[in-house]
Amino acid sequence: MYTLIETVVVGGGQAGLSVSWHLKQAGLDHVVLDRGQIGDTWRKRWDSFCLVSPNKLCRLPGFPYEGDDPDGFMLRDEIVNYIEDYARSFHPPYRTGVEVTSIQASSGPGRFELTTSDGLLRAQNLIVTVGTHQLPNIPNWHCDLPLGVTGIHTCDYRNSANLPDGAVFIIGSGQSGCQVAEDLHSCGRDVHLAVGSAGRIPRRYRGRDIFEWDLATGYMNLPVKDHPKGTAIRFKAHPHLSGREGGRTIDLRQMALSGIKLHSKVEGVQGGCLALAGGLEETLKAVDDVCNAEMESIDKFVAENGFDDPKEVVVPTNWQPKPESPFFDLAAANISTVIYATGFHRDFGWIDLPVFDESGYPQYERGITEIAGLYFCGLHWMHTQGSGLFYGVGEDAEYVVDHLISNSNKQGERQHQA
Repeated sequence: MYTLIETVVVGGGQAGLSVSWHLKQAGLDHVVLDRGQIGDTWRKRWDSFCLVSPNKLCRLPGFPYEGDDPDGFMLRDEIVNYIEDYARSFHPPYRTGVEVTSIQASSGPGRFELTTSDGLLRAQNLIVTVGTHQLPNIPNWHCDLPLGVTGIHTCDYRNSANLPDGAVFIIGSGQSGCQVAEDLHSCGRDVHLAVGSAGRIPRRYRGRDIFEWDLATGYMNLPVKDHPKGTAIRFKAHPHLSGREGGRTIDLRQMALSGIKLHSKVEGVQGGCLALAGGLEETLKAVDDVCNAEMESIDKFVAENGFDDPKEVVVPTNWQPKPESPFFDLAAANISTVIYATGFHRDFGWIDLPVFDESGYPQYERGITEIAGLYFCGLHWMHTQGSGLFYGVGEDAEYVVDHLISNSNKQGERQHQA
């Protein structure tokens, strides 16, 4: 037996809720399935986690931020409250604790068949909003860490007190790695950070927050097809940035001056040591170049458009790494914990539909696939930079739902004519 539902939304984060809001506005029968509960994506972040985009950019459909700190950055628990309040504002048909284990084409009523932990469903329309952060990316040499050294991913980090005593080595210097490094350092931990390829951008420049410049220059709403890097930008690490303590620039060289020890990329484990790739200075220069290019782009925009934002002189941080050994002795440095800030793998293997490319990424045009009734929403740079943020996910959800309605109307007309 199965239950037939007109539209099923798989995933109950901000993308799934945004889609549900638009479906409900249109009076369309649907259900939102979530294997957890509302707000879980944010509830599971570390204790000091906060947004890196200003609160005023939180504009879920029908629910823009109206708090008293528009230029601030919501903390983890405030984000959870925002999501929960959003759901309460329109009461979506939301089913918690329901995991979808497989999706395939339906052989009977409805286009799609979903096997779930709560029974079999069939749907005429399917909107997948689970994102691409399904599986933590753990290095294949993880099991080679010496006994006594704990290895965890940032998705399992909560706070310093929950880690064993001793120094911490963090692998990866994207937003998560840098923010966790700062959190642990502020708690008095001895912190080591292996620097990766993620660039950095200034928190504020010429009197404005960097996101305000993204809006002013049009970058925030730039379609991915027009981006200089094209769709490859979808798979690049976020430049590091912080919303902590009112928001600040994360400068790796400044972190080194504060006492966080920087290292080059980790390539593996040999004899109780981390094998380092070398080239830290070249990597730091590449990271700084991203920031310099960002500021130069803003300077050019200001000059070309006659803005009166005052010129700002940014003095580079004067710190240079010393030559490092190709092997870092974990025991000698009293390392008790290695934290992998190495991102996530996507996993759509549970969707048995011909919609993925050779890398397993869904093929779509602004969330619309070539399979009738199948849509995606909430992916990083799905259409613009804002697609994966509270800022732009609502517009993508509206676009997808409008297409769904249009196609349903066309199908109804064809059936009527027949």
